[in-house]
Amino acid sequence: MKIGIFDSGIGGLTVLHECYHLIDGQEYIYYADTDNVPYGRRAPEEINKFVERAIDFLLGKGAEVVVVACNTATSVAIAALRKKHKDVQILGMEPAVKKAVEETDRKRILVAATIVTVREEKLKNLIQKTDSSHRVDTLALQELVKFAEEENFDGPEVTEYLNDKFSTYVPAKYSAFVLGCTHFNYFKPAFARVFGPQVELIDGSEGTIRHLAEVADLPMHAADRAVEMKTADEMLEKYHTEYYASGRNVEDKKTLLHILHLHNRLEEVRKL
Repeated sequence: MKIGIFDSGIGGLTVLHECYHLIDGQEYIYYADTDNVPYGRRAPEEINKFVERAIDFLLGKGAEVVVVACNTATSVAIAALRKKHKDVQILGMEPAVKKAVEETDRKRILVAATIVTVREEKLKNLIQKTDSSHRVDTLALQELVKFAEEENFDGPEVTEYLNDKFSTYVPAKYSAFVLGCTHFNYFKPAFARVFGPQVELIDGSEGTIRHLAEVADLPMHAADRAVEMKTADEMLEKYHTEYYASGRNVEDKKTLLHILHLHNRLEEVRKL
């Protein structure tokens, strides 16, 4: 089966990487809208236009199911996409608020996302539906998208930004920190330093892939496995993936090595 995965940039590689861990024998088409990233500060009308163009492209390339691996795009555009493409399974991403509420103790939960995701009704409705004890706080960490796209995960600018954004938050008050943007997974070591081991870092990638396997009737591995790729050629051939940047086939060595580094980063931070 051909699976299309779309994100505004490199965040959706988190979801693609999780596919490599949990699902075998499929083909992947990854579309990063690098011409228009980040989406977090854009108007909903723009986001809808960008997302519709990406989904049309993926379907034109033969994708049989599509994952919108972008919380911002999901919050703005998923309803219209499903209405337009009624004959295609289109899955979205949403912050793993339900998991955090159900699986953690009675302390508070902090959900971080982009400005648009925090602002949109979709997240507010999700919190209202799942958080009967009113434990959830939200925080926009928009600049992390820019840092991620620059492959700056541990630099002093990142540390300064996070120290500023978390300056009024007391880690001891929280039991869970929900990563409500797929770009945020790259920063798990930084979040772990902020919150310490007592706060669980939760993202929705694994749940999304399990849902994908269910709706597309795909076999999953009985046990998780390591994902290893030492060269760009191995990345492309072993994991049967085509990469596109706003519709342009990614073939140059520099960009492919960049993607390889990102996959290896995700493998390193996955268990945090």
